[in-house]
Amino acid sequence: MKKLDQLYEGKAKKVFATDHQDLLIVDYKDDATAFNGEKKGTILGKGVINNRMSNMLMQLLEKQGIPTHYVEELSERETVVKKVAIVPLEVIIRNIAAGSFSKRFGVQEGTKLKQPSLEYSYKNDDLGDPLINDHHILALGLATKEELDTIAGYAFRINEILKAYFLKLDIELVDFKLEFGKTSDGTIVLADEISPDTCRFWDVHTHEKLDKDRFRRNMGGEEEAYKEVMRRLLGE
Repeated sequence: MKKLDQLYEGKAKKVFATDHQDLLIVDYKDDATAFNGEKKGTILGKGVINNRMSNMLMQLLEKQGIPTHYVEELSERETVVKKVAIVPLEVIIRNIAAGSFSKRFGVQEGTKLKQPSLEYSYKNDDLGDPLINDHHILALGLATKEELDTIAGYAFRINEILKAYFLKLDIELVDFKLEFGKTSDGTIVLADEISPDTCRFWDVHTHEKLDKDRFRRNMGGEEEAYKEVMRRLLGE
């Protein structure tokens, strides 16, 4: 497969066309951003970890019946994925109160929720990715009722699979963000990535943060935290 022109560069990844119209190459960067790009920095080795971790977890989910955009890992930083039209929603699942959820509802961070919570943000940096509900989504034509039902069903199932998987590694899956896309035939698939950039991971015993919150909150130790999740995941 031939890598062609760069189509897009986002906060964490570059996307390239290939000589196959339905396939793209994603290249993961070490750049780190927070607060819709207001805070910028670098976490050395992050791109390698996020690429390898996402690919491993996407393959795990595929085996459990969740369709994803993953096709093939080319190198430590590059992966072939199916070309999809991204549904402009961030799909957020929460198991434990943290971050903006704690602030919005006055719930102490670390409080276990009675059941997993699902919320949507409208993917729009200029607007600050505002929270949006099902009725807004349908009114704006961002997705159909059937597509939303499929996305919500997948999101809760992904949560069950990943929560159990990470618990075996002594990691609590606090919350995480997913993105979905539509393939050329309209099939909804899981896209983007699953990594310490998009998930809150806490050590089960110490509650140490093993994710991008260390960068967001100026805690330091980001590189070590990312490496620790990778070590537990791959036993390396």
